[in-house]
Amino acid sequence: MSVLKIKLKDGSCKEYAEPMAIIDIAKDISEGLARVACVAELDGETVDLRTVVDGEHELNILTFDSEEGKAAYRHTTAHVLAQAVKRMYPEAKCAIGPSIENGFYYDFDMESLDREALDAIEKEMKKIIKEGAVLERFTLSRQEAIDLMKKRDEPYKVELIEDLPEDAELSFYQQGEYIDLCAGPHLMSTKPVKAFKLTSSSGAYWRGNEKNKMLTRIYGTAFTKKADLDAYLAHLEDIKKRDHNKLGREMEIFTTVDVIGQGLPLLMPNGVKIVQKLQRWIEDEEDKRGYVRTKTPLMAKSDLYKISGHWDHYKEGMFVLGDEEKDKEVFALRPMTCPFQYYVFKAGQKSYRDLPCRYGETSTLFRNEESGEMHGLTRVRQFTISEGHLVVRPDQMVQEFKDCIALAQYCLQTLGLEEDVTYHLSKWDPENAEKYIGEPEVWEETEAHIRGILNELNIPFTEDVGEAAFYGPKVDINAKNVYGKEDTMITIQWDALLAEQFDMYYIDENGDKVRPYIIHRTSIGCYERTLAWLIEKYAGKFPTWLCPEQVRVLPISEKYADYAEQVRAELADHGIDVTVDGRSEKIGFKIREARLKKIPYMLIVGQKEQEEGVVSLRSRYKGDEGQVSLADFINDISEEIRTKEIRTIEGGADGTE
Repeated sequence: MSVLKIKLKDGSCKEYAEPMAIIDIAKDISEGLARVACVAELDGETVDLRTVVDGEHELNILTFDSEEGKAAYRHTTAHVLAQAVKRMYPEAKCAIGPSIENGFYYDFDMESLDREALDAIEKEMKKIIKEGAVLERFTLSRQEAIDLMKKRDEPYKVELIEDLPEDAELSFYQQGEYIDLCAGPHLMSTKPVKAFKLTSSSGAYWRGNEKNKMLTRIYGTAFTKKADLDAYLAHLEDIKKRDHNKLGREMEIFTTVDVIGQGLPLLMPNGVKIVQKLQRWIEDEEDKRGYVRTKTPLMAKSDLYKISGHWDHYKEGMFVLGDEEKDKEVFALRPMTCPFQYYVFKAGQKSYRDLPCRYGETSTLFRNEESGEMHGLTRVRQFTISEGHLVVRPDQMVQEFKDCIALAQYCLQTLGLEEDVTYHLSKWDPENAEKYIGEPEVWEETEAHIRGILNELNIPFTEDVGEAAFYGPKVDINAKNVYGKEDTMITIQWDALLAEQFDMYYIDENGDKVRPYIIHRTSIGCYERTLAWLIEKYAGKFPTWLCPEQVRVLPISEKYADYAEQVRAELADHGIDVTVDGRSEKIGFKIREARLKKIPYMLIVGQKEQEEGVVSLRSRYKGDEGQVSLADFINDISEEIRTKEIRTIEGGADGTE
């Protein structure tokens, strides 16, 4: 008589006369399957292969090909890393070591490590894997667990145990002499780990809190095949080349200086040129769509932020100037412009005929980000944003919201970024209602409106609880950087609450005062973050219209300097960003230099070009394009810039380093 009935993914069933571990069920199905099995899905839940089951269940054996399988495989590799570190650095203290997207990491309280040290740890890991230790799982009572970790001198594990709920199951995994507090799941032994690499080491605050101790974090990745590992490592090398934090400095787009401060990048002339082009384009586009521009102060008294609610809900994220207990007036640098623009609206009485009022501002904002969050241009403390606030009648709200989405999509499409984003409906968290203003029914109604708009526009989206601003839900348009970290690039927010806070109203057709609705939105988002995105997207080879230097004229020798200057002047008269490389260098050297600077077009001039009034064209798109008339080139590049064309680079062209 069977006591265990298993329904497999293919619909077939297995019956057994006694309870069995999942690994034994896998072996009964196929020895080959058991060898590559990592974890299992039991009734929809990911579980360890050691799990003993009875009764009736649905079971799916998962290999490395599944996300759950990869996670267990890499989590086990993280334990191998920790065991190797403890062998080589006995005084190191273990913190946490999870699997992450594309790999794993482990945090240790120990000295910082260089590449040579990581290579030595890898060798020790290979020895451990060769030993093929079986991973054994066991549980302890709360006090037994604390005593074990104290005995092993692992204070971070003790802290983790003490912070867990009283009724939490405390499970451990042991491989050889190494024991770790861990919920699992894991591989059955270390033996299946075939191909791995420790990729880097950096500092990380314990529990992500800058007030805690800085630990040493070791990153790594693992695969079942060396070929897959090699391909991934090649991908990482490409990522490093695209990393805006590295490439942006190499291209002299931005820099940072310790004495100026973290999160306060300096845009260099090349970076300013790109942002200037973006800003002029956005402002002109918004003007076409009925926006009027404002210019408001960079700071305000705390009174303003108390009216809006930012003082109660966002004060820790603001730079406050003064002390409320000592100073008569306390100011704060603005983290947004919305309350300022509300007073532009309130400066004169508005009729229903005056709405919508679309206010746009290229705003410099300040937010007191934690130091551990700072990164290049993507997470900064001072930034500039294409900010706008639309004050609208309730009957105009849906269409205006759609138009804001359309503007954002136009901007993304023009920049070639529309395929790189995901859409999110960021909602309030009713479990933490104290974080928000307004009644639950207002939140439910506004979230339903946004959901309906996204569905009507056939935009796929996910819903994120707890990601709304304290005064309203929003559409967040997100993108990932080259390392896979997701950031919000563009936000469009529905606000049915702050008009009440600021006593905003318009006069309707009956002569009554009516509260308007407000849309908070960006069209391109933060210019610094967008610049970082563009650097990584195009690996510095921006579309021609955005390039800080679009053409470089290369005279073959000094004899042709006057003609080179004549070509430059004519291009400049047509608004093209052009320079002359007049150095006494060989032409091949000048061409290589221009390629390294990722300049779209080179115009080579010598005796023949001067005599015939032409130029020899080299582009990163097609390579050597031969002689062309200067007038034809100016017409072509001017049209490319005007239309903001995104040209593709053909194989073998000069744009390929």
